[in-house]
Amino acid sequence: MDEAAVASLALDEVDYLRAQQYDLLAVLLGRPPTADLLRALAGLSGGDSVLGREVAALAALARETSVEAVEREYFALFVGVGRGELLPYASYYLTGFLNERPLARVREDLSNLGIEREPATTEPEDHLAILFDVMAGLTAGRLEAEPEASRAFFLRHIAPWGERFFTDLERAKAARFYRPVGALGRAFLEIEAAAFAMDA
Repeated sequence: MDEAAVASLALDEVDYLRAQQYDLLAVLLGRPPTADLLRALAGLSGGDSVLGREVAALAALARETSVEAVEREYFALFVGVGRGELLPYASYYLTGFLNERPLARVREDLSNLGIEREPATTEPEDHLAILFDVMAGLTAGRLEAEPEASRAFFLRHIAPWGERFFTDLERAKAARFYRPVGALGRAFLEIEAAAFAMDA
């Protein structure tokens, strides 16, 4: 195997791991974790890196909590009576209101990528879980797009507010299980932003 092939394999592995991270965060932000997901998270070991330490903290809390407790926490954080403690939408973070210009820009870019809204989807497309779903698809090659599409999508729709959201999640009053999710998301987006800056 030549050096180019080895480099390609390494890059593919990195992109695979990045896509997994986007998928995990999309699931955790999109709905309360199931018992199966909590068991899987509890089995993670983490590591010495920044992400590894946050994964270890998340695994420890997954071992200590129950599905019912996380469902209540998710409701308090993201749904609430009237509204949740946090609103994970680009429009809200960038304008202070829901369904504003950032949502229109997301819809425009999704249309340009050939991505159609699923009829069963109730959330606006600028929900961070949906944006992460798109990033996972672009990163893993599940969505057909130009090589620069993931960088452009990240910089346009996630970079301006994603880290701020995860910082808010870490500090949220209702957050217990979701506190390390916030730390993990913030650390991951810092790494992504630095990597995309090097690609510029």
